[in-house]
Amino acid sequence: MPEEKIILGIDPGTTIMGFGLIKVKGKTMEFLQLNELLLQKYDDHYLKLKLIFERTIELIDTFHPDEIAIEAPFFGKNVQSMLKLGRAQGVAMAAGLSREIPITEYSPKKIKMAITGNGNASKEQVAKMLQSLLSLKELPKNLDSTDGLAAAVCHFYNQGKVTGGKSYTGWSAFVKQNESRVKK
Repeated sequence: MPEEKIILGIDPGTTIMGFGLIKVKGKTMEFLQLNELLLQKYDDHYLKLKLIFERTIELIDTFHPDEIAIEAPFFGKNVQSMLKLGRAQGVAMAAGLSREIPITEYSPKKIKMAITGNGNASKEQVAKMLQSLLSLKELPKNLDSTDGLAAAVCHFYNQGKVTGGKSYTGWSAFVKQNESRVKK
């Protein structure tokens, strides 16, 4: 019987957090869900982070993913936006690490390349390719959820390969890989 596992993909954000889930059976993948957490109605940044953490925990407790793939923040010109995005990614990662779920980060370019063959593909191109790959009937209005799904599919395509992403299997692994940043 082929090995089964569930992969949760997350596109972190403080306005919209997109996520998608796939089930992997051997060498095939099956679509489970995609959705988004809408946060634009909240003004308090700390409340947004709390909601991201709670929603990620809820997804973990509902779907029991074996692995999490998360889109790494990209380097932009607005330092404040990058800081907020990094915090959103951090709390989503903390939720997974608190449940001892291995996490792998992928750059936006790597995700786009895995899905479309073009690291500079648009969100629309990625969404259309996912629609074709996973036989999705329709695409959501916001494409943040397809970006989360794309992270999960990218992880599926990179199974067993050495990737450019960083992986963590729990708090101790995270601390060990980041010892230079951790104060003693």
